[in-house]
Amino acid sequence: MHANWNFENSYLSLPDIFYSKTKADNFPKLEILFKNKYLMDTLDINYKNFDNLLLDTINNKQINSFSQAYAGHQFGHFTILGDGRATLLGEHINDNKERFDIQLKGSGKTPYSRNGDGKAVLGPMIREYLVSEAMHNLGINSTRALAVITTGENVLREKIEPGAILIRVAKSHIRVGTFQFGSLIKKREEFNHLIDYTINRLYPDLNNKKNKYIKFFEKICETQINLIIEWMRVGFIHGVMNTDNMSLSGETIDYGPCAYLDNYNPKTVFSSIDKLGRYSFENQPKIALWNLARFAETFLYLIDESEKKAISIIENILNKHKSMFDNNWNNMMCKKLNLEINYNNSNIINEFLDIMHIHKLDYTNTFLDLENNNLNKNIFKDWMEKYKKAEKRNYININPTIIPRNHVIEKIINDA
Repeated sequence: MHANWNFENSYLSLPDIFYSKTKADNFPKLEILFKNKYLMDTLDINYKNFDNLLLDTINNKQINSFSQAYAGHQFGHFTILGDGRATLLGEHINDNKERFDIQLKGSGKTPYSRNGDGKAVLGPMIREYLVSEAMHNLGINSTRALAVITTGENVLREKIEPGAILIRVAKSHIRVGTFQFGSLIKKREEFNHLIDYTINRLYPDLNNKKNKYIKFFEKICETQINLIIEWMRVGFIHGVMNTDNMSLSGETIDYGPCAYLDNYNPKTVFSSIDKLGRYSFENQPKIALWNLARFAETFLYLIDESEKKAISIIENILNKHKSMFDNNWNNMMCKKLNLEINYNNSNIINEFLDIMHIHKLDYTNTFLDLENNNLNKNIFKDWMEKYKKAEKRNYININPTIIPRNHVIEKIINDA
């Protein structure tokens, strides 16, 4: 166990257009509200010394902290962005030589804050803590929360709320939006530095592959497709799948207006500004592919000298991964229903989902009712006749029994 951080800052080897040196604000009274011992064990950080270590690091103005620049398509509209309220303290290396970004979320203004104050309030930070840890424990790749800290000051939003900082841990914070920002610079040497750095950091085995940039794109497609499948498995709706919220490490990132489905409706959204349902539950696979196409546009020249040929290669990869998603989704749903994995069961799957939708049944509990033989016999009578004739398999732990329900999270936030 480390009594101190084992920081490196490899990201600072990139051209300085990709970041700005920043420091956390001075806050009246920092106090740790929640801390995550399980994550400390992963980081090999000493639990007994943790409070002093963390607070001393936040207050240390000599530390080499920084905020990242990036761009992104937000609800389809392209914008220049960046860490408007986040400061990255450093990249901690644990005893297994694994690298983790340690980031403060809500630590004050940065050069990318625009008109914002760079602060965060307690409610959303508690939400991210709970939901990101739930995702991790449901077996889904995610950024994680090391701690929530109250800042001792009040922050004005729609009303006055207590200020807070989340300590977020990630394999990296490099996003599709980072590459979109890099491609705007129009300096290929600097952009090449970014893509090679990303491969070296996240997928170093690709360095020995022929056509490594094509392989890199295929790898990112694969990780994203697998991630969305896992979201669909547990009924998770991200809510804001902007390109700046698609992490190239394959982790779920940014838990703003997100939630797990209660009553099953594939058109459910969880962002108040998503009037057209762009980021609805059922649209998540399509948006993932759209985001991946935007990602590929940033380095077409590395795919092939001929842009026309490069586009054709990318389109073929995306079509292949669309088919892969459809196949993997079918396999996942077969497992949720304890059916033999094959496409012959697609009608049974779709009919089950249609019944849930029509009768406004709970997504998580209905699968559990099937497992426990508690399905409503009137609603599912005809479906059960077909289900009984289908070939079965028993799969372990594919359906969650506990999810962080919105009303439970709201109660915890109100109590806090």
